[in-house]
Amino acid sequence: MGDREWRTEAGDAYVVAPGEAVGTDGFGRGEGWTVSFRPEALGLQAPDVVLSWRAHPLLFPFVGGTAEGAQRLKVPPEERASWSERFSALDVELGRRRDGYREAALAHLTLLLVEVSRLAADVVGNLRLKDEPLLAEVFGFIEEHYGEPISLKDVARAVGLSSGYLTTVVGRKTGRTVLEWITERRLAEARKLLVETDLSAEEVGLRVGYGDPGYFARIFRRAHGATPLGWRRAGRVS
Repeated sequence: MGDREWRTEAGDAYVVAPGEAVGTDGFGRGEGWTVSFRPEALGLQAPDVVLSWRAHPLLFPFVGGTAEGAQRLKVPPEERASWSERFSALDVELGRRRDGYREAALAHLTLLLVEVSRLAADVVGNLRLKDEPLLAEVFGFIEEHYGEPISLKDVARAVGLSSGYLTTVVGRKTGRTVLEWITERRLAEARKLLVETDLSAEEVGLRVGYGDPGYFARIFRRAHGATPLGWRRAGRVS
């Protein structure tokens, strides 16, 4: 993917953003599945294709978690067989093209996307459940205070480390900076509030820690390719 190399191990599930080019140079021996599709496959009625990837809850993992064009998720060992079965069933339907294959293929694809979304949502929780007491403290502090104007220094002070060292440790263990985790938690709540409530965009911003409505709108648009109200409209399309 560009000049970046990604290693692969058993159980890896790479979620690649639309438009990214992925090469296969350097792949060794191994087996795996790949699935590519357009958002229209899910019957979306969003106002434009780019926004539809961000507005649909099952598609957001493809564009919402990384600035590098991909997320690397890990399928638990006990679930890998069922994942393979889903891929295989989808392959069979698309290969045989019997009556009703489109509906069957969509069902299998939807189930796969549900599993991907669950893995993506569990990233932080999984890190906290592992033997990572520092990460548990960091994410616990973010969870409790993301609605406030917290900074890297506030998090570092809470866990008793320097800002530089904390940034290095969290980046090495998670692939993101502390500030990126704060922003993601805030925007996750903002996305939920925009779709599930009638709060104004300004009020949503205030609730997730952004006192400046203009800054909140810029951060949101940079992350999602849409304004907060644009997200609300797309998320409420029936």
